[in-house]
Amino acid sequence: MKKTYLLLAVFASTLYSCQPKIESIISIDEVSRIEKTLSADDMEGRMIFTLGLEKAANFIASEFQKNDFPYLEGSDSYFQKFTMYKTIPEQISGTLDDFQLNSENVIVSTTKGELNLDSFSDYQVYSVAKDDIFNQSVFPLLRESKNLLVLIDPSHLENLPRLARSASRAKFPTEFSQIFIFTDNLDPKNIQLQIQNKVEESELKNVVAMIPGKSKPDEYVVFGGHYDHIGIRKSDSNQDSIYNGANDNAAGTTAVIMLAKYFQKMNNNERSLIFVAFTAEESGGFGSTYFSEQLDPDQIVAMFNIEMIGTDSKWGKNSAYITGYEKSNMGEILQSNLTGSKFHFEPDPYPKQNLFYRSDNRTLAALGVPAHTISTAKMEEAPNDEPNYHKASDEFETLDMENMTEIIKSIAISSQSIISGKDTPTRVEKLN
Repeated sequence: MKKTYLLLAVFASTLYSCQPKIESIISIDEVSRIEKTLSADDMEGRMIFTLGLEKAANFIASEFQKNDFPYLEGSDSYFQKFTMYKTIPEQISGTLDDFQLNSENVIVSTTKGELNLDSFSDYQVYSVAKDDIFNQSVFPLLRESKNLLVLIDPSHLENLPRLARSASRAKFPTEFSQIFIFTDNLDPKNIQLQIQNKVEESELKNVVAMIPGKSKPDEYVVFGGHYDHIGIRKSDSNQDSIYNGANDNAAGTTAVIMLAKYFQKMNNNERSLIFVAFTAEESGGFGSTYFSEQLDPDQIVAMFNIEMIGTDSKWGKNSAYITGYEKSNMGEILQSNLTGSKFHFEPDPYPKQNLFYRSDNRTLAALGVPAHTISTAKMEEAPNDEPNYHKASDEFETLDMENMTEIIKSIAISSQSIISGKDTPTRVEKLN
C-alpha cells in the first residue's frame, strides 16, 4: 500500500512539473508588448466607427489566430458582428398648441426614418419643470423601452446640445422613439409633428475566441474586457489630442489575451472558456449587450470582466477589488484559491459609484450570472480618483506593468477551481 501511495505521489509530482510555469506564459515582457500596441498613438484612441478601432480589432484577432484558438461555437471568424443605426434629422416641423416646433427645440432618439404625430395617444408624456434636476429627470429616459414625449421647461435649454449628442448616438434597431421638446407649455392639448431622418447603418464587432471544455463543454466561463475608448478630441495647441486609453481599457483587453494564452497552455479546463474583447462599452455597452443575447445565460457559470487594472489599487500593489462582491460567493472562491499568496481581492470600496452596473458585466449580471468586474481603479470623488481617467494622459508610461502582470497571474490562479468544474459560484439575483 505504501508503495502505491509513493508511486501516486511521484506521478502527481511529475505531472505538475510538466505543466509550464505561469511566469513563462504571463511575462511582463509579453504583457507590455500587447498593452503598448493597443494603447499606441496609431490606434487613434480606439473610438467606435474609426479605423483605429478596426486596427485594434484586427490586432486582437491576430493574437488569437497565431495561437490557433477555436472560434466561438457557431461562428466562422473571431469577429462577432452586429449592426447599429444612427439617425440624422433632416426636417423637423409642427406645432404644440400654438408653439412652433423645429430643430432648435426638438430632439429625437429613434432608429426610424420618419415620425408623424397628431396625438399623444401612443406616447407616455413626461414634463420637466424649471426646478427639476435635468440629469436625473431626462437622461435616464433615454434607456426606456417605450414611446416617450418629454416636455422640458426652456430654463434647461443649455442642456440641449448634450442631450442631442446622447440622443443621436448609434443604437440597436428599436420600435420605440423618445421625443424631447423644450417648451414653456408643459400641459398642451394638441400636437402636430413631422420628422424626417436620414438613417445610417454601421457595423461593430466584438472579438471572440474560445477553448472548448473537456468534460463540461456546455458550461461556460467568460473572460472579457472592452477594447474601445473615446478617440481623438480637440485640444489646445501643443497638447496631446489622442485619448490612448492605456488603462481604460487596453489593460483589461491585454489581460483577456494573456489569460487565453495561459489557459490554452495549461490545457486543464473542464468547462468551456470564452475570451471576448467587447466593443462600444464607452458608448453604452452595446458590445456586451449583443454578446449576452447570443448565449443562454443559464449555461454561463461565471464571468470575469476586467477593467482598468494598470494602476495600483487603494490598498497598494498585489490587490484588486471585485464589484458586487456581496452578490455572489465568486469573490470568496477566488480569494480562497489565493490562500498563502501575497495577492488579495477586496470588496468594491466605491458603492456610491454603482460600478457593478457600469461595465460590461452588467447585462449578464442582470440575467442572473455571477458576472463581476475586477479592477484597481480609484473611483472616489476628485481629487482622489484616477488622475488620467478619460484624459489624453492615460498612456502606457503611466501604468505599473509589473503589478499589472501580477494581477493577471492572480486572476489565472484564482479562477482555477471554477474552470476545472470544482467550484460553481452562486447566482446573482436577476433584475426585472
